Amino acid sequence: MSVFAVLDPAVGLAHDVVAALAHVVPTALAIVLFTVCVRLALHPLARAAARGEKSRARLAPRVAELNRTHKGRPEKLQAALAELYREEKASPFAGCLPMLVQIPFFSVMYRLFTTPNDLLGHTLAATPLGLHVGQAQGAGQWAVFAVLYAGLAAVAYAGFRRARRAQAAQAAVGGTPPQPGLALLPYLSFGTVLFAALVPLAAGVYLLTTTTWSAVERAWLYRDGAPEPAGVALV
Repeated sequence: MSVFAVLDPAVGLAHDVVAALAHVVPTALAIVLFTVCVRLALHPLARAAARGEKSRARLAPRVAELNRTHKGRPEKLQAALAELYREEKASPFAGCLPMLVQIPFFSVMYRLFTTPNDLLGHTLAATPLGLHVGQAQGAGQWAVFAVLYAGLAAVAYAGFRRARRAQAAQAAVGGTPPQPGLALLPYLSFGTVLFAALVPLAAGVYLLTTTTWSAVERAWLYRDGAPEPAGVALV
């Protein structure tokens, strides 16, 4: 039995909701609407995470000073950092919660759109939602995938630029350039484009919807010019 089988009850519920919407609007649009509704339900978590991340950015100069003060004394540094975050009611892990909550939803949608079911027989611009790019035939189907990948690439590029700016801002505050491994993080934005090439069109529609939501949500939450975290939201 597949490890994803534990998700079957949630997958069945998601299928029923999308199928019900598909009786009113085209199935591709039903996928978009369902994804938007779930992301809207998760938005309070994103707002809470943004508040925590702004607090963490505000404390970055003090953290850098503690790193210099307690250099070579990791135990005292950890104690000082813990005291600082406790006093300011902040957390160094503030941005993790929304991503962790999205993982089960992502897994459910992945299983829904990679397991044969009646939704995948519907079409988007005459292209079956269960079709993989390698199975595309004719200019029309290739055009659908090209538009999808172009949209994902545009969103990924926006995320890449924002992550690079966030890394530069953090380096300016901390006085040190990002570590080589961390410098590669912004490029993970393009992972969604590569992943979309491995899944059916329906999953690609979901990916485009959720990554676009993430990009717009982050832009809105940080519209006041507060420094963003350097991490990349893939979903």
